[in-house]
Amino acid sequence: MPDIDTTQRSIEDLCAGLGLLASAVVLLDDAKRIRYLNPGAENLFEVSHRKLAGFPLAELIGQSPELDASIENALYNNWSYTGHDLQVERPGGEVLRLDCTVSPVDEGSLRLLLEFRPIDAQLRVAREEQLAQQQKANRELMRNLAHEIKNPLGGIRGSAQLLARELSDPALREYTEVIIAEADRLQDLMNRLLSARAMTRPALINAHDVLERVRRLVRAEFPAVSIRRDYDTSLPELMGDREQLIQAILNIARNSAQALEGQGEIVLRTRAARQVTFAKRRHKLALELQVIDNGPGIPEAIRHTLFYPLVSGREGGSGLGLSIAQTFVEQHQGMIEVDSRPGRTCFTVLLPVTTAES
Repeated sequence: MPDIDTTQRSIEDLCAGLGLLASAVVLLDDAKRIRYLNPGAENLFEVSHRKLAGFPLAELIGQSPELDASIENALYNNWSYTGHDLQVERPGGEVLRLDCTVSPVDEGSLRLLLEFRPIDAQLRVAREEQLAQQQKANRELMRNLAHEIKNPLGGIRGSAQLLARELSDPALREYTEVIIAEADRLQDLMNRLLSARAMTRPALINAHDVLERVRRLVRAEFPAVSIRRDYDTSLPELMGDREQLIQAILNIARNSAQALEGQGEIVLRTRAARQVTFAKRRHKLALELQVIDNGPGIPEAIRHTLFYPLVSGREGGSGLGLSIAQTFVEQHQGMIEVDSRPGRTCFTVLLPVTTAES
C-alpha cells in the first residue's frame, strides 16, 4: 500500500500534466466533490479552482440529469462514457453546449476525470481551418492578378503621356489626363495588394499606444463619430510590428466608421485572454483588442467572405482594408473574429503575448 506522501506526489504529478491540456478537465472524488480544475476548465466556466475545491459538481455546472447518470455509471461500474451535445447551465444562467467524457481514475482520493469540450469551439477550429485555406487561395490569386495587371498598366500610362504631347487641343488632352489618373489609381491598388506581405519588424510595443494612434487618425477623418476607450491598463507589452498593427486596427476602425456613415459610436476595448486556443495553438496569455460599433451590422450576404480581397459592403470600397488587416494579424500569429447584428458589430483581434526570447 503506497504511503501518503507517495500518493500525494502522484496526485500532484497528475494535476500538473492535466494543466497542460487545452481541453477543460475536472477531477472528482467518490462523493462527486470537485478536487481539481485545470486552467482550461477555469477559463471555460469562468471560475477559479480555489473557489470551488471541495464543492459538489452541481456548483460548477448546475443540474444535468444525463451527465449525473453517466457519472453514477462510471463511478459504480468503472466504465467510461462520452456524452455529446450536453446542455449545461453555468452559474448565472448561461447555457453551454458541450461534449463530455467521463473516465474513472484511481489515484488516492480521486475517482473520476471529466473532460469537457465546447462544441462551439470545435466548430470554430474547423471553420478557422476552412477559412484559412480559402483566404490563402484568394490572396494568392489576387497577387498573381496584380502582377499580371501591373505590366500593361505601365504601357497604358506611358502611351497616354506620349499621346498627350502630340495633342494641341486642351479638350483632347483632358482625356489623356483621365487615362493617366486612372492608371495611377490602379497602380496604387496593385501595390497595396503586393505589399501586404511585407516583412515584420518586431519590437516590444504597448497595445494602447497602437490604439491611441488609431483613435487620433479616425477622429481626424470622421470628426462626428464618437470614440470611447475601455482599456485594461494592466496588460503587458507584446512583440510586434507597430506600423503593421496600427494599419490593421486602423483598417478595421475605418471600416466601422464608414459603416456608421458619420454618426454613431466606436468603442476601443482591451482585455487579457487566458488559456485560449486560436490559429491552431494554445496560448497561456493573449491580448484581446476589440473595435465595437453601433452601426447597422454587416450584410448577411458578405458576412462569410468579409476578409476576402475585393469584398466590400460599401459602394466604392476597394475591399482590401479588412483583407490586409487579416494578413498583418496572421503575420503576428494572431486571428480576427467578427460578431455582428444590427446595432452592434464587434471585431476582435487576438494576439499572443510573447517576449523577444520566446
